[in-house]
Amino acid sequence: MSSHEGGRKQPKKQVKETDKEDEAFKQKQKDEKKLEELKGKTTGKGP
Repeated sequence: MSSHEGGRKQPKKQVKETDKEDEAFKQKQKDEKKLEELKGKTTGKGP
């Protein structure tokens, strides 16, 4: 039974790692989008 539990915990860890990577990727995309929007606003407000 303990070996079964150990086998179950491993995939969960992998999913967590992928989740963190996915979260970081999404956050990076969000930041890039914000930067692009800010750049667009700044250039639009230029003299």
